[in-house]
Amino acid sequence: MHIAITPHNASQSSKSGKSTTGSRLSSVRMFCTPIAIAVLAFSASTAMARNFRSADVHAKDFPTNMAMKYMGDELSKETSGKDNIKVFSDSALGSEKDTVEQVKIGALDMVRVNSSAFHGIVPESVIPALPFLFRDIEHFRKTIYGPQGDKILAAFEKAGFVGLAFYESGARSIYAHKPIRNLSDTKGLKIRVQPSDLMVGLVSAMGGSATPMPYAEVYTGLKTGLLDAAENNYPSYEEAKHYESAAVYSETFHVMTPEVVVFSKKIWDTLSKEEQAALRKSARASVPYYVTLWEAKEKEAKAAVVKGGAKIIPASEIDRKGFVEAEKPLWDKFANTPELKSLVQEIVNTK
Repeated sequence: MHIAITPHNASQSSKSGKSTTGSRLSSVRMFCTPIAIAVLAFSASTAMARNFRSADVHAKDFPTNMAMKYMGDELSKETSGKDNIKVFSDSALGSEKDTVEQVKIGALDMVRVNSSAFHGIVPESVIPALPFLFRDIEHFRKTIYGPQGDKILAAFEKAGFVGLAFYESGARSIYAHKPIRNLSDTKGLKIRVQPSDLMVGLVSAMGGSATPMPYAEVYTGLKTGLLDAAENNYPSYEEAKHYESAAVYSETFHVMTPEVVVFSKKIWDTLSKEEQAALRKSARASVPYYVTLWEAKEKEAKAAVVKGGAKIIPASEIDRKGFVEAEKPLWDKFANTPELKSLVQEIVNTK
């Protein structure tokens, strides 16, 4: 910063030593002011550095947690080391329901949960969980990582959350003590589901008895007979060692409910536009990284459960048509507004 100093004439200076001294002090003050401002600005910037806390029910080396760590690394790059993300894994901060509530009130910055945790809060979040909606994983990716997914993420804001990203979670299937090949095999079975009206309805449509239960309690439930069966993807089936107490995994592939990363709206609104943009960019960057990890994990998990004694009933032996006919009415029941029906049709029409 250039400061012009107009010289005093000699007669003025000689009249008073105070005048000269005052001029010098004034110049020093003027020179120091921008330095002081810069120091204060730097201190404020340092003080505002954030280590955002995120929660997850899975182990620290599970793809979701590794993707969140990658997101934190990307965020650090975007903010020149100012911001990062600390991930609390293994249900350290509670169940998915617990952590969603913490994020809602601003007690926790962000969370990665299965999107079913929002079915009763964000109606649009039900759409990707509709049974047999997606033809295959490519159809899922074109829509949920595309414009339809963006519409669903945007809907979280009205409920007090900022939707940052979806992560695929594979296709969920039923595992039990016996093979599940058709609807008669599920009749009367006590099947664990996520706490969601849609998931309860899905099992009921199969003729089963839906039993909502936190993920961390499923192993004991299967072991003690409180549950006859559960449903999940291969990595979760392997990670939680559910194959030890429900050794038959039948590839019903009934839903492809994604994971979702959300941020607390209360905290989001306190961030600068630059920080918000950095978080969104970092979340998007974590998706392809996650997909690579997930694909590898699915293959490893399937091989591991087979090695551990699980029996796989392949999709080719499942009466998919019978299951689809039983589940299709749920589309109209849960996509029950013109806007939701339109979103379903957009997904169905995507080639």
